[in-house]
Amino acid sequence: MSDLSTTKRTRHRRLREQGRTDREALFEVLRAGFVCHLGVVVDGDPMVVPTVYGFDSGHLYVHGSVASRSLEHGIGDGESGGDGQGHGSAVCVTITHVDGLVLARSVFEHGVNYRSAIIYGVPRVLEGDERLAALRCLTEHIAPGQWEYARQPNRKELAATKILAIPLDEASVKVRQGHPDDADDPHDVWAGVLPLATTWQAPITDPLATRPVPEHIRHRSGPLP
Repeated sequence: MSDLSTTKRTRHRRLREQGRTDREALFEVLRAGFVCHLGVVVDGDPMVVPTVYGFDSGHLYVHGSVASRSLEHGIGDGESGGDGQGHGSAVCVTITHVDGLVLARSVFEHGVNYRSAIIYGVPRVLEGDERLAALRCLTEHIAPGQWEYARQPNRKELAATKILAIPLDEASVKVRQGHPDDADDPHDVWAGVLPLATTWQAPITDPLATRPVPEHIRHRSGPLP
């Protein structure tokens, strides 16, 4: 598996020791969450939109309404050319997981333990079987087993949905772990890490539902990676 590309936009300039260059580090960040922030330019102004995502070894997939301004205007023409690549404007996607507060002896040294990824790329609008496959990928990333369990989208719903594929060719990953960096500070106060964990709670059944909680949803309960 190739390392992540190093470009002008993804080169680690500060805190290089927190940088990760192997592609598996990117996949670990992507597996650990399901919400990203999509940064686009709409009518000359920046817009950052939170949205759910799915991914495979080559692409990140985001979706929304065909009427969405962020998807409609943020990608230029965005259509696939003969080379299979998008020819619109580049977008920036960020994913961040906070793992804890780093509370140091000095306020200046306080920080956050985190895992983050920034992805740059020109998105491609998917159609036909590719769009359906990307929707399945996105659904299964959020709730494994749900694609086969629930009703799949019909033709009208698919027509109202736009799916973008953003290549994972240009990305930057950073991870901060461990205790404060000011162990040599003589100030005598408590210092350490206040961990933060995100956990799925027990499912709450819709009052109108007649079926019990399916096993794949029951098994989804518990801490996120």
